Amino acid sequence: MPAHQNGRATVPAPDRGLRLARAIAAMIPGAATARISQCDPAQKWPSPHLRAYDNHGRLLTVTRAKGLTAARWVIRAHPDVDWAEAHDLDLTTGTLRPAAKAYATAGGR
Repeated sequence: MPAHQNGRATVPAPDRGLRLARAIAAMIPGAATARISQCDPAQKWPSPHLRAYDNHGRLLTVTRAKGLTAARWVIRAHPDVDWAEAHDLDLTTGTLRPAAKAYATAGGR
């Protein structure tokens, strides 16, 4: 039975990171991982940027608007992260990790 607070039933919300990952996965069909950074290669100034990869590590096409929006969502949801380095968001588990660690564990692909 859910707890009551101020006359309203409170139900525990799913993990925010997982909800965010699911929202991004729904926005970018086929994506398994999203790499987020503050450096868009097409810009000379810092700008939130996202690249999406499928289960086989292949780069997926993401429109600039979707990539910018999703990158902002992730950056705002994780204000304690050092965004000077790129981070990978696993879209199945909601786990955020530095991209350098993901690169090293994947054997440098």
